Amino acid sequence: MLYRAKRPQVKNIPESQSVTAKSNTSAHVRGNPDAPVTLEEFGDFQCPPCGQFAGFAEELLKEYDSRLRVVFRNFPLAAHEHAREAALAAEAAGFQGKFWEMHDTLYREQSAWSKAPNARELFESYAGTLGLNMDQFKKDMDSDKARERVDSDHALGDSLGVKVTPTLFINNHPVDPQEKNPEGVRAAINAALEEKSKSGA
Repeated sequence: MLYRAKRPQVKNIPESQSVTAKSNTSAHVRGNPDAPVTLEEFGDFQCPPCGQFAGFAEELLKEYDSRLRVVFRNFPLAAHEHAREAALAAEAAGFQGKFWEMHDTLYREQSAWSKAPNARELFESYAGTLGLNMDQFKKDMDSDKARERVDSDHALGDSLGVKVTPTLFINNHPVDPQEKNPEGVRAAINAALEEKSKSGA
């Protein structure tokens, strides 16, 4: 217990902030919206482990199919120079219905834009490739609306004690950092599925 006490504890996501809450329309959800298990990630687009996790999350969606949905929350870390701008680019793409396409592109091209002197030019080129309305995309990247989306996710993460990325939650319960590997995540999803089937939910 002493060891656990030393590590800052990440809290459960309160029911009022969970993606099941009807008011929470801003969440980015991939997979079956009515899936019994929700895997929620607080991620940073410039974080290499988040990039690796993005590929794994896609595998999980194929593997669990209608039983799983994945939610992405923006948690850009101050140490990553372009992370916040990347989050704004993803939100701006989201306003045109292409959040996940931009999410995938940002992670796929992470090594290119992370080191670029002007990452924004690359974000705009990705938006062009995705067929977005460029004038709208540029306006949206600078908009209060995009900033509010990123800040709101970040504030939720802060309130839960999130400090590192990716931080994962399964059905609102934090995944222990030691379990943040393919076997641990699968085991947590399976346990959540079992719990749901027992409760008849």
